Amino acid sequence: MTNNYNRLINNLDELKLHEFREQLPHYLSLVNKGEIEITDAIYELTELEKAKRMERMITSCVRTAGFPFLKEFHDYDFSFQPGIDKGEILELGTLRFIEANENILFCGTSGTGKTHLSVSIGIEAAKHHYSTYFITCHALMEQLKQAAHENRLEAKLKHYSKYRLLIIDEIGYLNLDAMAANLMFQLISRRYEKKSTIITTNIVFSGWGELFGDPVTANAILDRLLHHCHVVTINGPSYRTKDIGGMSDQEEMRGK
Repeated sequence: MTNNYNRLINNLDELKLHEFREQLPHYLSLVNKGEIEITDAIYELTELEKAKRMERMITSCVRTAGFPFLKEFHDYDFSFQPGIDKGEILELGTLRFIEANENILFCGTSGTGKTHLSVSIGIEAAKHHYSTYFITCHALMEQLKQAAHENRLEAKLKHYSKYRLLIIDEIGYLNLDAMAANLMFQLISRRYEKKSTIITTNIVFSGWGELFGDPVTANAILDRLLHHCHVVTINGPSYRTKDIGGMSDQEEMRGK
């Protein structure tokens, strides 16, 4: 029996059934005590292995999405922003908007939780196997410009067009030049009615012409974004001023 047990352990290692292997002694003890049937023990061990593999898969998906932090809906203080319709946000968390190739625009001043909510939705998308990527507008434009200078723009646009959900954070914190405006238009046009995009911005739509330095291009971008879109406007206080003086850097990140 000892030899077969050792062979079983070796087989579990070879098959990479690590959770099964780790929990096996406990379940064998339960079987020997008559507290569980052998078939039930095997079933529970396989369920534990499945759960652990799912956990690892989710962690990997979330990591590759490039989120700046991991904050989910339950981490968001809806009571601090009573102007937000919590039901609407949780409905977006069902991800039906992705199946419909719709967009989301979070609009509001700095610190009101736009990034937090976009990340929360992105985490849900990653958990449900939707290819998801998070990037700031500034980093995105820098990458596209670099690709254009190196004659790799087409490949880079294809790269960012492939994600079922692309989150572009902080549009409006830095003005965009004519090249950046054109690159943004190309990317949004490629994703239009094919994939979902989430954008966070601190600029009202009437100010996008100045932001992009070209009202025509700005209107063309907005036209494609808003055609199938959920607009969430957050008019409320900044988390960075909440409990000012006693708030840690980590807590401050919640309001980004």
